[in-house]
Amino acid sequence: MFIGEYNHNLDAKGRLIMPAKFRACLGDRCITTRGLDHCLFVFPLEEWRILEEKLRNLPLTKKEARAFSRFFFSGATECELDGQGRILISPSLREYAKVSREVAIIGVSSRIEIWSADRWDEYCTGAEGNI
Repeated sequence: MFIGEYNHNLDAKGRLIMPAKFRACLGDRCITTRGLDHCLFVFPLEEWRILEEKLRNLPLTKKEARAFSRFFFSGATECELDGQGRILISPSLREYAKVSREVAIIGVSSRIEIWSADRWDEYCTGAEGNI
């Protein structure tokens, strides 16, 4: 399970160090994709397979289901954690989430979310009024 909030910096090559507490649950490989609210979702392979099965069972006759599947799967990329516990975030995913340097890494139960630090601060400020 992923819990907690961590702040790290993206390096010049687009690599991000995953928090040590998250690495054991991630294993050697993970899937990174576009998330909701303009963040990135990171899934361990096992969690990705569970989600993939659920999305595969959505009805093709529903326009919204097709749109969500396209959005989710087309942005997905398999990442390997290197020897220093870093993943490479593709340029297209960095652009989608507007991550350039300062990043917030958020544990959300079965997944990790990667946010631009500024966007995460804005989101938290707005969310406080809705909770």
